[in-house]
Amino acid sequence: MAIETDQKPPSDGKVWGFFKLPFRQTGNSNSTTSSSASSASNLHTQSQPHVEGSNHHGSAKSVSSVAKSILPTRRRLKLDPASKLYFPYEPGKQVRSAVKIKNTSKSYTAFKFQTTAPKSCFMRPPGAILAPGESIIATVFKFVEQPENNEKPMEQKSRVKFKIMSLKVKGPMDYVPELFDEQKDQVAMEQILRVVFLDPKRPCPALEKLKRQLADADAAVEARKKPPEDAGPRIIGEGLVIDEWKERRERYLARQQVEGVESA
Repeated sequence: MAIETDQKPPSDGKVWGFFKLPFRQTGNSNSTTSSSASSASNLHTQSQPHVEGSNHHGSAKSVSSVAKSILPTRRRLKLDPASKLYFPYEPGKQVRSAVKIKNTSKSYTAFKFQTTAPKSCFMRPPGAILAPGESIIATVFKFVEQPENNEKPMEQKSRVKFKIMSLKVKGPMDYVPELFDEQKDQVAMEQILRVVFLDPKRPCPALEKLKRQLADADAAVEARKKPPEDAGPRIIGEGLVIDEWKERRERYLARQQVEGVESA
């Protein structure tokens, strides 16, 4: 029996098949591992330039966004006063302030006001389009409420704020507020102005400057109301031009008609 047992294993194909299977799997696993590694390296090599390119563009975008957030925004307008709106403190009355706005850019620029208290404040003009180098004095109206609970007047200066927005436009055009809604991505915030009250009974440089600016603003409004001076032929109605030559011709024809009637 011991001899039969020793002779059976060489003739049993199943036993060799059992031992051959692991060797085949080992060889296949090694080849599979090497092939997968080579394919992975090939894929990495093929995709590496694309990944590097995408990383480069991504890093460029991130750097530009970081730079935009760090660098100050280039302003198109220059304000005077730069960051405050001075109002005379007169409780229960509507008072005025003024700010000079100048377009310091090389293109036409539109601006508009925004306020945190639209019910008690309004601006004139609320917005406009300025040519390069052009300036305007805007007047701001505000109703001063009575102080509550023994509140000091100066404690109200930070309650109401004004914001001036700007937008680059292609050229001279009529101002409409919808310009800022149509091009929201191009709108820039120029400055936030906070309210500061002045005692009208105590003269100070800020109060004197405010009076001068209000006088200039009133003079500009009156100048815009005046009709334009005659610089050429007078235009009456639509398309009817009367100049000196035409008037002489009409007088001559009138005389001819009168003389013809008399001779008849």
